[in-house]
Amino acid sequence: MNGVHATARIRARADGRGGTSLPVLDSDGPLALRRTRGGDGGQARVVLVGAMSGPLGGDRFAVETAVGSGARLRLGSAAATIALPGQIKDEAHYDVRIDVADGGELHWLPEPLISAKGSDLYVTTRVDLAPGARLVLREEQVLGRAGEEPGRLTSRLAVRVGGRAVLDQELSCGPGAPAGWDGPAVLGGHRALGQLVIARPEFGDRPVTARVLGDKASLVPLAGPAALVTAVAPDGLRLRRVLDEALASLA
Repeated sequence: MNGVHATARIRARADGRGGTSLPVLDSDGPLALRRTRGGDGGQARVVLVGAMSGPLGGDRFAVETAVGSGARLRLGSAAATIALPGQIKDEAHYDVRIDVADGGELHWLPEPLISAKGSDLYVTTRVDLAPGARLVLREEQVLGRAGEEPGRLTSRLAVRVGGRAVLDQELSCGPGAPAGWDGPAVLGGHRALGQLVIARPEFGDRPVTARVLGDKASLVPLAGPAALVTAVAPDGLRLRRVLDEALASLA
């Protein structure tokens, strides 16, 4: 028995009138893409809607986004993604691929990923940015629903700027993960973790200064015109608050 395979594809490009067009907005199966109103200036807005539960064991979901020069796109999701156990005992996969050209801008701001008890999910996010691209990428992961132990969750985030790797990290949490995953050296007992990657050309001349943000987050410059915020919190609500405050501090 095979799991569900589904891919959502978005292509954004400048329309020549100061706006952003979406020549490709294609999705199938449990992934549905909807353009929404409310984009400011030349920004286009798209929401990813889950048409069914998942990902379940054996499922393979993918989101592929390409933003051309001069285009501006804000991509989010309508609700949290919940990784659930399924009849198939294989690992589920959720792959995100992002490509932003010089002068393009993407805000990738999905709702949290929740790792439910018994699930086994591998999330991979790969980002390729031109040196003059702009990016705000948010990842939020909640380990278990209220009062529930988490499933197995492995997450890899890789970012390249101008073809050069500036970030490549992997974290594994939950049953079967390396011992100590929830200990003081990793999560310190917290069950919500998140990060922001912010890329701006001006960071090349004026890199951010590494610093602690409150008592649960840190900001570090990356080896390129980009910065990374990493945060942990007791729950998803407080995690979002920490990340929002971190992003506002860089405005």
